[in-house]
Amino acid sequence: MSTIAFIGLGNMGSPMAKNLLAAGFNVQVFDLNELAAKKLEPLGAIVSASLEDVVKGATTVITMLPAGSHVRAVYLGDHHGGIGLLNLVCRNTFLIDSSTIDPDSARLVANEAANKGLQFVDAPVSGGVAGAKAASLTFIVGGTEAAFGKAHAILQYVGKNIFHAGHAGDGQMAKICNNLMLGILMSGTCEALNLGIDNGLDPKVLSSIMLQSSGRNWALELYNPCPGVMENAPASNNYQPGFMSKLMLKDLGLGMDAAIQSQSSIPMGTLARNLYAFHNANGNEALDFSSLFKFYQRQS
Repeated sequence: MSTIAFIGLGNMGSPMAKNLLAAGFNVQVFDLNELAAKKLEPLGAIVSASLEDVVKGATTVITMLPAGSHVRAVYLGDHHGGIGLLNLVCRNTFLIDSSTIDPDSARLVANEAANKGLQFVDAPVSGGVAGAKAASLTFIVGGTEAAFGKAHAILQYVGKNIFHAGHAGDGQMAKICNNLMLGILMSGTCEALNLGIDNGLDPKVLSSIMLQSSGRNWALELYNPCPGVMENAPASNNYQPGFMSKLMLKDLGLGMDAAIQSQSSIPMGTLARNLYAFHNANGNEALDFSSLFKFYQRQS
């Protein structure tokens, strides 16, 4: 099997790298958090000390980073004073970025990669930590048809659904639209459940009713935000993520930025962004995004 350099081993990156190892790939890993990288060593990963080391001999590079600034720094340079990946990899190395970032950053990296004769795709994911662990993620890929084909051949080992959204940056734009809707959907679900609870309804019964009615949605079906309603949901595990509230706020902010550029109206998305800003300001940044349920709860 070919050698993959995997950069960024957080809540999503680490299980993705594990699945690539399980699929038989040679995986070289790098993260600023050395402990995160070392945890993969017993599984067969080669731990690298730098960007320069991790890409040596790699035919594919996958990055999973927090924000556009990190992606630009890693690919284009100034990553802790170092030079970027585009100047470190061999000419035939294939580049996949699975971070969720602004489309302009993805397009910038794609253009710079093309100028060097390199193929790059933006391939943000949906499915959360559970999907990453189960290799059932959804990948939303932006890039050429040829690059999408190459990406699919690798991402099929870590994802279940792989879509070609369009050109470079379009994967990010589709992901932003999805998470804008998710933030709105979760806000409304938390609001409706709390309204029922405040008026004496059992949240389990109310959830069952709405699941069989026109209010049915993804949160009610797979990710109920009310503690005790759904055993495996983060809400029933003290809101351990999952998908952190601070990341939902970041993604909703990307949606607002995109709306400003295209002069689109997103009143619901703007409200959801502000709700998460208030929620995070109360110390909930590291809790799962379904913890917005607490924002609506009556304080005893």
